[in-house]
Amino acid sequence: MSPASRIEEEARAGRVSRSLVRHAHAVLGELLQFSAPADQTLSRYFRANRALGRQDRAFIADAVYGVLRRKRSLAALAGSEAPAALLTAALVRLLGFSARALADALPAEELARVARIKATPADRLPEPVRADLPDWLWTRLVIQEGAAEADRIAQALLNPAPLDLRVNLARARREEILERLRADGFDAHATSYSPAGIRCAGRPAINRHPAFLAGLVEVQDEGSQILAWLVAPRRGEMVADYCAGAGGKTLAMAMLMRGTGRLYAMDTSAKRLALLAPRAARAGVTSIHSAALSGDTDARLKRLAGKMDRVLVDAPCSGFGTLRRNPDLKWRHGEAAVAELAAKQRRILESASRLVKRGGRLVYATCSFLREENEQIVDDFLRREPAFTERSCADILGAQRIALEAGTRLRLWPHVHGTDAFFAAALERTA
Repeated sequence: MSPASRIEEEARAGRVSRSLVRHAHAVLGELLQFSAPADQTLSRYFRANRALGRQDRAFIADAVYGVLRRKRSLAALAGSEAPAALLTAALVRLLGFSARALADALPAEELARVARIKATPADRLPEPVRADLPDWLWTRLVIQEGAAEADRIAQALLNPAPLDLRVNLARARREEILERLRADGFDAHATSYSPAGIRCAGRPAINRHPAFLAGLVEVQDEGSQILAWLVAPRRGEMVADYCAGAGGKTLAMAMLMRGTGRLYAMDTSAKRLALLAPRAARAGVTSIHSAALSGDTDARLKRLAGKMDRVLVDAPCSGFGTLRRNPDLKWRHGEAAVAELAAKQRRILESASRLVKRGGRLVYATCSFLREENEQIVDDFLRREPAFTERSCADILGAQRIALEAGTRLRLWPHVHGTDAFFAAALERTA
């Protein structure tokens, strides 16, 4: 029997193997150094340990991501921040294993810790510890939203995110894709707000499905999809995705433009932009022009100044709105990093605004819930740039029959909308 088969056999018998816990401990030690994004570190570990089966990888991912989500409260329950103690607490409090199930998997000192972990009531922990946020971030959230709402937000961000798909409406109908997915055993339903969205329960291997391989669906959070409708590009227009990254929102806008016009995917990272080409080819999109910028003074920006009908600035940010997917961000980014990001966001918005022609639309967005990265950036910009006025996000989405209650500025929350936390503002050049 192979090591992978033996691990899975022990799991089916209700026991946890020492080998599996050893793997989880090893990768957790790497993750807690916070030297790279957690998903990259975990993927690298799995590539280096290919004997691990699908169930093994799922167990390890659940355990270590549970620690990243709830590191503060698990440390308080375990009485230690050591990786072994955090892992033991996750196995007991999050994955529900008993001391008996762990008897063969944990060393004696960790087994002795199990009783303490089970006996400590989590509701007696201090608020920021119970919220599993750094003190400074909890304080900011309370100041912004009030203590009760901050707690609701924090608890929602502790839950794993669902798998959201965006149907390529230029090539398929959502109902058609839903029928195909359900026929193949997916627990899937239409999203509440995005006209192209499908939400799937669990963690199905969508990247192996024929609809994905044919470019009929892309993985994209429903909130991220909504931003394309807020930009609302029309057929034949000139549009720029100023911070395109790997191009998820670029592809969503290309879908709305039905492959017409000219769509620029801009980013200062050629490596990130390179990921867009195969995705565009899979989706059958040929109207995208990638531009790896040297900076805000790139000569191509000067040539395109004042020519764009629509510009999306999905600005680099703390990413705190994606903590359901990327829980390591709250431990990797501190107050100083947020201040640096805010300065960068101001520069980026100023530079991108020069591309917009009179009557054109500029959408500023982040996946952060911090006002320093959101409202304050937009307010500062509008004070400096009288040529721009604000448009109502509610009006723009309402005109496209998207039943989403929004104000002048868009705010999406996991506990209200079931999406990642997003902010967006729509600005129009009037002069």
